Amino acid sequence: MENQEYYTLEDFNKVAKIDTHIHVFTNRNSFVEQAKKDNFRLLNIMVDLSKGKELIKSQYSYSFAQKKAHPGQYEVVSSFSIEDWDNPDFIMNTIAWLDKSFEEGAIGVKVWKNIGMVFRDKDNQLIMIDHPRLDAIFNHLVSKKIPLVGHLGEPKNCWLPLEEMTTNNDRAYFEEHPQYHMYQHPELPSYEEQIAARDRMLEKHPDLVFIGAHMGSLEWSVDELAERLDKFPNMSIDLAARMGQVFYQTAEDREKVRNFFIKYQDRVLYATDLTDDGKDDADELMQEMHDTWFRDWRFFVTDEVMTSNLVNEEFKGLKLPKQVVDKIYLHNAKKWLNMFPENGI
Repeated sequence: MENQEYYTLEDFNKVAKIDTHIHVFTNRNSFVEQAKKDNFRLLNIMVDLSKGKELIKSQYSYSFAQKKAHPGQYEVVSSFSIEDWDNPDFIMNTIAWLDKSFEEGAIGVKVWKNIGMVFRDKDNQLIMIDHPRLDAIFNHLVSKKIPLVGHLGEPKNCWLPLEEMTTNNDRAYFEEHPQYHMYQHPELPSYEEQIAARDRMLEKHPDLVFIGAHMGSLEWSVDELAERLDKFPNMSIDLAARMGQVFYQTAEDREKVRNFFIKYQDRVLYATDLTDDGKDDADELMQEMHDTWFRDWRFFVTDEVMTSNLVNEEFKGLKLPKQVVDKIYLHNAKKWLNMFPENGI
């Protein structure tokens, strides 16, 4: 009876899965080769890194070349540069650029943390995600039934000293990227202000389908996440690069975390943030991919006691029912992002 209700480690390769947040900006096929071995399909997400339109165009070229070469493995989420913000034609040009990407098969649009944390207009004003000028873009997405993937703000750890952060991966990231470590930049908006701006944007656009990347920057509390999911019925979240936060909360209160995933089983998408820019060793990359995917499968399908370099505490796997696992790994990607609609799986 147990085998009918739960998956096992041995089911890992047998079950169709989708990683809804990866970045592959290279021509080599290492990423897709490992994905096929582990029975994953992929959502390749472009991102405006505040380095101008040329970088976006480069990502576009790589993303659609991979999709053309492997149409059954890749879907693409587009993005847009805001470097031309002060151009009177910014909105018109941006919508035209996005429409071009939709015509070529992009299924969503990504906005990044540079909105709210980095980019300033000609008057040196920081642009937040609820800025009225962005409304036309979001309204256009609603009219086209295109979802918005939003990495807005950062983990709450970002506003803490390194030694007070709850996960080792956050500690390592912000030590390496002090420009994004908001504890060192008190002149910039607070964590609460970032979340409030995102929430105001969603209040203005109730029909916008929104996927909160990285657990919607509410990774530190499943209670806070539940509150937002209850408030915004068109919002879901992906788990990209935030499993450490899930592990940390599980170590503190496993039943609360497990109950969250069961209650909100229709609102969570599996994702990793794994990346290939062609620079790292291919074999090491493929091993990292497999190890990450297999670790997370073990966490969701077993109740084994686990450790991870992401956190310092032991934690126990959630052992979620099959139907919940299938939604997190597959069906929610189809529901929220309409991924691979030609494939009935």
